Order: sequence, then C-alpha cells, then structure tokens
Amino acid sequence: MDDRGEPDRWLRTFRPVPGSAALLFCFPFAGGAASYFYPFAAALAPLAEVRAVQYPGRQDRIMEPCAQTIGELAAAIAAVLARAADRPYAFFGHSMGALVGYEVARALRRRGLPGPRWLLVSGQNAPSRTEPDYVRARDDGELVAELRALGGIDPQLLDDQDMLAVILPPLRSDYRAIEAYQHQRGQPLDCPVTALAADDDRYTTVPDVEAWAGHTAGAFDLRVFHGGHFFIDACQDEVTGIITAALGACLPASDA
Repeated sequence: MDDRGEPDRWLRTFRPVPGSAALLFCFPFAGGAASYFYPFAAALAPLAEVRAVQYPGRQDRIMEPCAQTIGELAAAIAAVLARAADRPYAFFGHSMGALVGYEVARALRRRGLPGPRWLLVSGQNAPSRTEPDYVRARDDGELVAELRALGGIDPQLLDDQDMLAVILPPLRSDYRAIEAYQHQRGQPLDCPVTALAADDDRYTTVPDVEAWAGHTAGAFDLRVFHGGHFFIDACQDEVTGIITAALGACLPASDA
C-alpha cells in the first residue's frame, strides 16, 4: 500500500482543537468509516482533539483499493502517525478497529517511536483469541441479514441497493483481512489498556475481551455494558466518559 505518510488522506478531524492537551485516534469497525466518530469529537473537546482514521476503499477514499491485511493497514497508519502525532495521544478502536489500533501501536514500537499513552478497545476478542468466522463467504442476502442483526448501520441503508453496492465491497475486504489475521506473539505493550465488552454480544464474550489483559505490561481495566455488539451507540456518553478519564490519567496534572 502506497501510504507516503500523508495525514490528509488518512485522518479526519471533525472538530479541530488546536490547544488540546491530547489527541484521540479512532479506528473504525469492519465496513465502517471515520464519520462514525463525529459525535466523539464534540464530546471530548476541549480536552482532546479527535482524529478518526479513514481506511481506503470507503467514503471519500472509495476509489482506492482496500487493505488486504491488518498488518498492511497498520503499517500504513503507523507511517502517518509518525508525522501526525504532535501531542500526547491515545487510541480507541471498536471491533476490527481494536485489532488495527493494537497493531499500529506495535508497528510504532518497531519503528522506535513512542506509542499511545492509553489503548482503549471495544467489542473485540483479544488478539490471541481471534478466530476466523468466514462471514465473507456468505452471499449478499446472508451478509445483509448479519448486518441487520449486528447493528451499527442504519437499516434504511440496507434496503437501498445503490448503498449496498457501496457498503458491501469494503465490508467483505475487511472481513478477509480479519479472517487472515494471525497474532504474532511478542513483547506486550507498555501502555494501560481499557477493554469494553457487552454482555449480549453475539460476536465475542466477556472472557475473550478480558484476555486483552495479557497484551499489556501496564494497567488493565475491563468495563462490561449491557447490550449487543454496538453497545457503544446506546452507551456513548459512558464510553466517552471512560475515554475522558483515561486521557486525564495519562496527562500531566496541569494539562489534565
């Protein structure tokens, strides 16, 4: 992937906060886009400026080929953050985005660069417990049925054939990347990790989310919510509150 370390291609800042003490980089779920994190930008200002990652193959990058693997995607994003991380920062990723954020943190460390002060992951098995689901092998009707059950996408969009032609190709590509993912064991991260789980998530379990504890040498915190895979929609205030507390804890007292 030709990344060239171009922040304008990869990052969307919906509410610039030039004087913020910190940055929050947000990583979308499979088939998702940067715009999902628009509400986070207002909720976290003025403490943090939210910069949402825009994967290739969707929205304003629809003409670009999607990444083939999580590792390829993470390496490209790490090259961007090497230039764009001009303040202390944390990562937040939901579902596939949690894996991407984790691998970006590891890629930055391989480059000898500082990583996130805090990693927040949501609705995703720990890397060591990720198993392929082969959802991508299903036909369009079956995949749309999965999306309806999963949530996270406006049901009206799933009734629009033109929108499905835009939504399904990057979604299938993301699923291929997830299904090809194999965790490579290595040194745990140094930063604290907060993992968010839901008690009725059909795609992961609380113990599988709790296993993120084994991927950091720092502090670990597990928060369990009531709901399904996209519990962060209904619990957005609580989620952004947890992020705010994490950002405050990892900054100097004067900045926090």
